[in-house]
Amino acid sequence: MTKQPRKPTNLSLDAALLSEARALKVNLSRAAEEGVRHAVASAKAERWKAENASALESSNAYVEAHGVPLARFRQF
Repeated sequence: MTKQPRKPTNLSLDAALLSEARALKVNLSRAAEEGVRHAVASAKAERWKAENASALESSNAYVEAHGVPLARFRQF
């Protein structure tokens, strides 16, 4: 991953959590960035599933009706 420019941002956090993180010397910027990165990845995955739901349903229906394509060539 290439280093992207950073932008200062204001966040509101639970006071007790913030105190605990500071006491444990957690890098708040990095922790927040990791959390946001995870949330973005999850949101993208959910959006992809919603946008492709009909194709997934169609594929699952085909496999249910006809079995897995090329199953006869499986070696397990």
